[in-house]
Amino acid sequence: MITQETLKEIQTRIKDLYEYLEIEKKQVEIQNEEEKSADPSFWENAKEAQKILKHLRGKKRWVEEYQEINTQYEDLVVLYDFFKTGDVTEEEINSHYHSVVALLENIEFKNMLSSEGDDLNAVIQITAGAGGTESCDWASMLLRMYIMWAEKHNFKVKELNYQAGDVAGVKTVTLEVEGDYTFGYLKGENGVHRLVRISPFDSNAKRHTSFASVYVYPLVDESIDIQINQASLSWDTFRSSGAGGQNVNKVETGVRLRYKYKDEEAAEEKEIIIENTESRSQLQNKEKALQLLKSRLFEIELEKRNAKRDEIEAGKMKIEWGSQIRNYVMQPYRLIKDVRTGTETSDVDSVMNGNIDDFLKSYLMLMGQKPQQ
Repeated sequence: MITQETLKEIQTRIKDLYEYLEIEKKQVEIQNEEEKSADPSFWENAKEAQKILKHLRGKKRWVEEYQEINTQYEDLVVLYDFFKTGDVTEEEINSHYHSVVALLENIEFKNMLSSEGDDLNAVIQITAGAGGTESCDWASMLLRMYIMWAEKHNFKVKELNYQAGDVAGVKTVTLEVEGDYTFGYLKGENGVHRLVRISPFDSNAKRHTSFASVYVYPLVDESIDIQINQASLSWDTFRSSGAGGQNVNKVETGVRLRYKYKDEEAAEEKEIIIENTESRSQLQNKEKALQLLKSRLFEIELEKRNAKRDEIEAGKMKIEWGSQIRNYVMQPYRLIKDVRTGTETSDVDSVMNGNIDDFLKSYLMLMGQKPQQ
């Protein structure tokens, strides 16, 4: 039952949002930056102009969301007055109340996505560990889980590379997830995911433990300038496998990019390998591979700036015992537990159907993101 105290609590949270989102400051900055963008000389430096417009859109989004929650709250207060006079049913006011709380919680949660790159699209690479068919099947289950999560949030998913398992499942797959703050949401998924179940591929019905690694990095856009040393680039081409039509399978449209660079901290040469089979056009696949390379280099730069190498490197750990971030136990009992946060649930089917927000949120809360700047 909604009370006056309930309304006061929501009002306090909205006032707190106004303060730590610095709404008044953002409104002034929006006005100043819109005046700059109207100047005829604004586009003389296109890169800089794109950066300014990107930041401007971000600030507008925060102000608009704050204004929306404030309007929704005011409507709730009016409904409460009507409820007291009997003109509105308890069901109607409860429905609006839950909508207000959901919107408020969503804004509060997004405020934790304040690190550089959090607002970018995400690239997810899932790779089966040792274990043959069972691990490949596990990788395909994770693939389905992330696709369903994206669909629930109305994010767009594009398959960039797919290598099927020899018998079933997938050896490795790369997805692009397009939507607001997708990298911020998913960056905590970096690491090894461990499955325990009775394998459907074992005629003796024995329990198996399988591993798959998930690696998430931000997809750079045109506003981010990343320099590539062309002399360090090399290309291979190959025939794509899996779905895609006769042309994809018979013509060498798939591309493999190799890029060598010097890791100053480790004082050693390293290599980035990117494969892309998204398109029937080899040229388009090369262009996408270069974008993915820039994204990987951007991620490396973020690691240096933020001194958070341990978080991102978790996705590159050896796929074996002791390195997992989350355990998925399906037999003999049912339990999914995040090793880092302690978050757990026995509703295995729900999680495998893409309901992973509790795990994503608990990780971000654990990391203690600073307020949105």
